[in-house]
Order: sequence, then C-alpha cells, then structure tokens
Amino acid sequence: MTESIGFLMNDAARLFRKALDARAIETGVTSLQWRLLAWILRNPGASQGFLADRLEVEPITVSRMVDRLVEAGHIERRPDPDDRRAWKIYLTECAMPIVRDLRTMADDLVDQALDGLSPAERAEFERLVTRVRENLSSCGQEPLNGHA
Repeated sequence: MTESIGFLMNDAARLFRKALDARAIETGVTSLQWRLLAWILRNPGASQGFLADRLEVEPITVSRMVDRLVEAGHIERRPDPDDRRAWKIYLTECAMPIVRDLRTMADDLVDQALDGLSPAERAEFERLVTRVRENLSSCGQEPLNGHA
C-alpha cells in the first residue's frame, strides 16, 4: 500500500468538505454555517461550547456565527434551565428549507462519491466507517452524540 489509510480517510474527508462547500454557496450560507446547522439539527438544544468543539473552532467563532444566524432567523437561543449563564441553540422553521436543500446536496455528493459501488459494497462501507468512528470515539476523543 503506497498511502496510509489514515491519510486516505483524511484526504477523502477534505475533498468531501471542499465539494460540499462549493455547493453550499448556492444556499446563501457559508460552509461553516452549514456545518453548524447540521450539528444543531442532529443535537437540538446543543450548547455553543459543544458546537465549537464539534466544529473545531474557538467558542467566540461559534458565538459570532450564532449571532448572524439568529439575526437571519435560522436559529434561536433559549435559556438553559440548568445554567442561567448558558444558552441552548435550536433551529427555527425558517432554517428547515435551507437544511433540506443542504441535505439533498450532501446526499447527491455521497452518491457521487460512492459511484461504482454496489448496494452491498455501500452498506459494507457504511458499516466499516461506523465502526472506525466508534473506535475513535471510544479512545476518549468525544462521544458520538450528546450535549456538552
């Protein structure tokens, strides 16, 4: 093997993000905003700290993005009942058409990326990638889901 599997996985993820970023421009949100919306969709009520961790950016970056997306009407902050200083972040109905468009774009890109693989190969690939993610998650890096 001429390239390590780690390099291949990282490069495939980079190329996927780059292709998705190019498509996301059509919706009027930046690629980072799209990733933020996707994390909120999967984790309604997430904290800004959780989102910053998942996006691998500084908390102030998420705070500014949240401000812009609140102003645009795509997300809302709600007080955290367990911590008066914290906010929980939720998508608004206004965001749902954009999220649906982005999901369709992502699904189309996945189809393109997996072109030439049989349905059985696609299922096996998904199973293997899921196992790799679980293995990495169990290394103490981060939980697969949940709120911080």
